[in-house]
Amino acid sequence: MIAAGLLLAGALPGTASAAEPDPRVGLGAGWLDAETAISNLEHLANRPKPAGFVDPNNPGAGSFIASDLGFGDKYAVLGNYNGFNIVDISKPADPTLVTSVVCPGGQGDPSVFGNLVFMSVEETRGRVDCGTNSSVGTRFQGVRIFDISDVRNPVQVAAVQLCRGSHTHTVVTDPKDKNHVYIYNSGTAGVRPANTMEGCNNNPADGDNPSRWRIEVIKVPLAAPHQAAVVNAARLFADPTTGRIDGLQNGPTTPRHPSGGTWSPSPNTNTCHDITAYPEIGLAAGACQGNGILVDISDPANPVRIDEVSDPNFAYWHSATFNNDGTKVIFTDEWGGGSGARCRDIDQPEWGANAIFDIVDGKMEFRSYYKLPAPQTTAENCVAHNGSLIPVPGRDIMVQAWYQGGLSVFDFTDSTNPREIAFFDRGPIAPDRIVSGGYWSVYWYNGNLYGNEMARGLDVFALKPSQHLSAAEITAASQVKLAEFNAQHQPKIEWTPSFAVARAHYDQAVRANTLGKQMTSQVDKFLERAEKFAAEGKRSAAVAQLGAISNQISGAEHQALKQAILDLRASL
Repeated sequence: MIAAGLLLAGALPGTASAAEPDPRVGLGAGWLDAETAISNLEHLANRPKPAGFVDPNNPGAGSFIASDLGFGDKYAVLGNYNGFNIVDISKPADPTLVTSVVCPGGQGDPSVFGNLVFMSVEETRGRVDCGTNSSVGTRFQGVRIFDISDVRNPVQVAAVQLCRGSHTHTVVTDPKDKNHVYIYNSGTAGVRPANTMEGCNNNPADGDNPSRWRIEVIKVPLAAPHQAAVVNAARLFADPTTGRIDGLQNGPTTPRHPSGGTWSPSPNTNTCHDITAYPEIGLAAGACQGNGILVDISDPANPVRIDEVSDPNFAYWHSATFNNDGTKVIFTDEWGGGSGARCRDIDQPEWGANAIFDIVDGKMEFRSYYKLPAPQTTAENCVAHNGSLIPVPGRDIMVQAWYQGGLSVFDFTDSTNPREIAFFDRGPIAPDRIVSGGYWSVYWYNGNLYGNEMARGLDVFALKPSQHLSAAEITAASQVKLAEFNAQHQPKIEWTPSFAVARAHYDQAVRANTLGKQMTSQVDKFLERAEKFAAEGKRSAAVAQLGAISNQISGAEHQALKQAILDLRASL
């Protein structure tokens, strides 16, 4: 089967200005004392990994890699190959460790839902009882479920065994069912022998129900999470005509690297790496090894693929992010698996990058690539990795991890022309060889950016106003408060009317230079007067100012600004 929407090289990512050298180039090496470069961000805090989650003699040790992040209430849950840590982030500039749970098994990716934490376990050293001696005890590979009602004493309440373990998982909610939550599981390990887990099968022949070419759907009763169980093995890669379960890419594309080598791993779609669910629009996007797929999740227990794309420039489709209105999706390419130097100046900008698509009538249409614009050294593992939206009204902005390439904040409002607007980077851990490190994930949560650095711990950042992002836009984003956040369970963001939201849309019109000089001045004055009246308790006067200026704003390009002012007027 030929996947729809085959991409071709040509649309290049946003690049830094050539007017001055990029400060990220040539940073000095070090573990906790590497040189840094920062633009349009404030670095609020760093907290190194606690004892039991780091080997000081080997900062890049695979058994202690920091992995993904989940958030609930005032806490961040920091995944690690050796378990997880819960950190109080109620004071972003002073994050405080609350609890450490040693529970080996990698990857340790966590998700938070209410009082539950889900954790992916894929390595064969995992034990059901979280024991650290891998030579004894019952093996476990799958999804663990912890109850964190007592945040200082998490208790494992379920452990769902899976044939290929759990590399990553996705929380999926059903708007029609508040009593259950679903977990879409992506296992990438080898299939477990049938004598170690009933029902596992590595026979690829049709009719033998092999444990590859599927994802598992786990149903979790929220009132009884210990009853969590697999309710479907969804065949998302089947050929709709022939019914073959291996219906997408099953042979490698092998574009040549300038050094003469080929890419690794080769595309072969037998599972997904990451799936991002957006329940409020009924869609999920699966980054599935050799393909990006669009999935109908209107019935969460029975997901159905509705579109797929492939790309000869992509080595390994890794993760996905929708924009807020569900009209775009970004897929990342983890070229080299996250352990290689893939951001060198000899690497093509289409490789190990993001691919940005518009979603048109349920189909994905390619628009452009975006890759970290600053070249990194041969001593830095660097490739596109996990990120999330920053909820600036009227714009599509994402923060993203690039391992030892640091973090990059970029605007993809124009999906054909993404542009970087902020960054942070450290030098390599070692100057002469790759020691694994860098950001696994960087996400926005309730006003700040949080990065889980594989070797260096938790970092917290605040956005700073710049020519790319105004103070009002930052304030409007910061006013969005979520009870919990998992990047693969994408929420619909709605902005409460405020002067910051109205000002954010005004600032965007000024930046685009579409209002004209006189109208620019008028809107500014009327908003300023209305805000002053509102602060003084003079509601009627504030409402009158907002009504007067909204009547003067016209044109489709200013509809968002006009509506923000009208919404603000109605809310006073």
